[in-house]
Amino acid sequence: MTKPFCFMFFLLLVSLLHCIKTSAQVPAAAPSGPPNITAILEKGGQFTSFIRLLENTQQDDQINTQLNNSNQGLTVFAPTDNAFANLKSGTINSLSDQQKVQLVQFHILPTSMSTSQFQTASNPLRTQAGNSNDGVFPLNVTTSGNQVNLTTGVNEATVANTVFSGSNLAVYQVDQVLLPLDLFGSQAPAPAPSTPEKDVPVAATPKGSSTDASVDTSGALSLNHLALTMASSAISAFAAVSLL
Repeated sequence: MTKPFCFMFFLLLVSLLHCIKTSAQVPAAAPSGPPNITAILEKGGQFTSFIRLLENTQQDDQINTQLNNSNQGLTVFAPTDNAFANLKSGTINSLSDQQKVQLVQFHILPTSMSTSQFQTASNPLRTQAGNSNDGVFPLNVTTSGNQVNLTTGVNEATVANTVFSGSNLAVYQVDQVLLPLDLFGSQAPAPAPSTPEKDVPVAATPKGSSTDASVDTSGALSLNHLALTMASSAISAFAAVSLL
């Protein structure tokens, strides 16, 4: 009786240890709640510059707050580190703090949009930056098959990948930093209206000018020529008298 009992106790102990080990290997379930934009971008692995810009402008907290308190959701266009590297040196640092906030907000739509919704979206898209009229913060979307392009009036970007898609947040990878017209557009000056050429009156030449001088000179030349002719005639007459 003792040996079977010990054997059964040993099997029970082994089974218990196995259950404990198995339960320890199962990862704990992630807490439910709204998504965190910084965590999503960090998981993407190529958005370090955009994350830094979000944190410096405190727009990361603003996004997370909106996701907690809004049912409409958000759409974020996230430029890659390569997109920031392609900018001219000093492009971001030349902006004021307020302009950096507007730049980030230009990459955010105040509603969550799926890729299929871009097919029927009305232009210009409304961004968190505000006024979407021409010359301010217009953002237009064009589609060709499954490809989605974004144009700002300064540059054009392509939606390259879906980073995250949830019930109230969509994050898309873009290959260029979206540069709004209001911050980066150089408006060429309007050409001056053409006017018919007017006849410019010729100013009266003042007395003693070069014109009068030329007239006086020509008159003097005529008198000199007459004097020389008379002198020549006198010399010829004198010579003729001398020969007689």
